[in-house]
Amino acid sequence: MTAAPEVAVRECAELGEGPTWDPASERLIWVDILSARVHTYHPSTGRRTVMATGQHVGAAKPRAGGGLAVVLRDGIGLYDAAGAFTWLVHDPVPGRRGNDAAVAPDGALWAGSMRYDEAVGGGTLSRIAPDGTVTCALDAVTVSNGTGWGPDGRLMYYIDTPTRRVDVFDVDGERVTGRRPFVLAEHGPGWPDGLTVDAEGCVWVAFWDGAALRRYTPDGRLDRVVELPVRRPTACAFGGPGLRDLYVSTARTGLDLPHPLSGSLLVLPDAGQGLPGVPFAG
Repeated sequence: MTAAPEVAVRECAELGEGPTWDPASERLIWVDILSARVHTYHPSTGRRTVMATGQHVGAAKPRAGGGLAVVLRDGIGLYDAAGAFTWLVHDPVPGRRGNDAAVAPDGALWAGSMRYDEAVGGGTLSRIAPDGTVTCALDAVTVSNGTGWGPDGRLMYYIDTPTRRVDVFDVDGERVTGRRPFVLAEHGPGWPDGLTVDAEGCVWVAFWDGAALRRYTPDGRLDRVVELPVRRPTACAFGGPGLRDLYVSTARTGLDLPHPLSGSLLVLPDAGQGLPGVPFAG
């Protein structure tokens, strides 16, 4: 039985996204895309930081040598441990921005993009190697969202939100092949957004406009629904001591009467067992 959600950080993020646990600093990293800010939170002390990026920021991931990799409107940026910024990939496309991202077991960054007007097929999903080499894996994505890998690294899960599916790929070295539906979410409330995979190989999915997280077994069976007090959860990630707590980012954008906790970072204590994350190797 999963514990009821609690408030980790009360915030009014417009579009909170991408919670990521950084084990090196024992902190939770997440972003507010539309406010162009990267947030961090140390559960052991309650310490918080907020950093402005100057551009809409779809994701922020820890780097192996310290600092952050950020998925910005105009490409992939790097902050070093001292806070100095450089571009790893600078590829501005009018009307397009970066969105959700994840780091693969091999240390590569998989970053999505989307059109501001959400035009069908206007986004991409790309693999960014540590040296900045970009390989486009999918070139007809609409709203690129959740990406994650199974415990043995042989499967990759992926969400293009308007499809109302969670898809799964076979991992073949640096490539993914054999795309097929893992979960069809056509009839439930909400739209699949961000995801994380736990140590049992189950896939947790945040449902935008669905006010819930849903957990699916490795064979695609729905086995748990966690109702949330907010209408627009966006993504989830395990963190905290032993990777037992499940953190949930939320949004308030587009809501006429948002719940008071919309935009806050929520946590489900002792929700399960997460997988250790990998920092970006670049």
